[in-house]
Amino acid sequence: MKSLRLFLAEHSVYLVFHSLLTIFILSLYWLDGFRNVDTAVYSVVMVVLLTGLFLAARFINRRAFYGAILRKPDKMDRLLTRTAKSPEPREVERFAHEAYVLYEREVQALYEEKSRHETFMNQWVHQMKTPLSVITLLLQEEEIDRDAIGTETDKIRRGLETVLLTARLGTFERDMHISRADLGSLVREAISDHKKLFISNRVYPVSSVGEELAVTTDPKWMKTIIAQFITNAVKYSPEPGSHVYFTAERTDEGIRLTVRDEGIGIPASDLNRVTKAFFTGENGRLTGESTGMGLFIAKEVCDQLGHPLSIESTPGEGTALSILFADHPEEGRESDADRAD
Repeated sequence: MKSLRLFLAEHSVYLVFHSLLTIFILSLYWLDGFRNVDTAVYSVVMVVLLTGLFLAARFINRRAFYGAILRKPDKMDRLLTRTAKSPEPREVERFAHEAYVLYEREVQALYEEKSRHETFMNQWVHQMKTPLSVITLLLQEEEIDRDAIGTETDKIRRGLETVLLTARLGTFERDMHISRADLGSLVREAISDHKKLFISNRVYPVSSVGEELAVTTDPKWMKTIIAQFITNAVKYSPEPGSHVYFTAERTDEGIRLTVRDEGIGIPASDLNRVTKAFFTGENGRLTGESTGMGLFIAKEVCDQLGHPLSIESTPGEGTALSILFADHPEEGRESDADRAD
């Protein structure tokens, strides 16, 4: 009964049209004076009969489709069952299937993001126990070692920054501000922000990035990426007296910034996976302080900004991370005009 009501509601305009058409035919016979009443009655009967047969056949053809959409689904398999026989319902079913596939992908993406966030938070909370425990022990000493407490506090601060960065990746477009920035200034600011980390680990930064190199990027996010490179370089440079080199060169493709350390390097088997979320690799398992999110965040941000990120490493010799700032024709013309002035 519900199927019939839905069918009649869907074809109500059609029924009204045929009713008006019948009235129009009768009006023609009326204007003619009803000289042939039998013909008028025959015409009306045929119109009603043919319309009824057409609607009945159409209802039978669409009844399975109506039943499928009116029945409350209890399983997804039943919802996706194809029952349509005519073109329009088939297109509706096709659209519904495509909408479901799109919905399933979005749900899967949300699930993966939620799972990734939970995994990261669990790892982060576990890692933050170490600096908190160290600070607690240091506070129990008669003479408080402020430098040691400061070092552990920096670990907590960097961990909090990583959490915030991970949370902001989902709304990156709203937080992005592209402008022209001096690459040398960005590098110097990042080094200055991490001077305590360099000093405490006896690792020395060496920068040869000039002041004349201007790039188009988001300065805030780019400082974050450079900071992550610094953290990794220092973390995996266990030998005191090691250096971290910052260089920039102009190539045919654009300006390439490279951060190279003299650390333990990345095994070849891990090199293609270090930018995956939560991948710590052999080095991360050795240090026990890796969340596997640093290079993942750097890769995600670089992709969003359109800066290709490349990694080269030799175990026992060090790792080089490079970012390419591609030149744009408009910027090149502006630079030429500035030099001409």
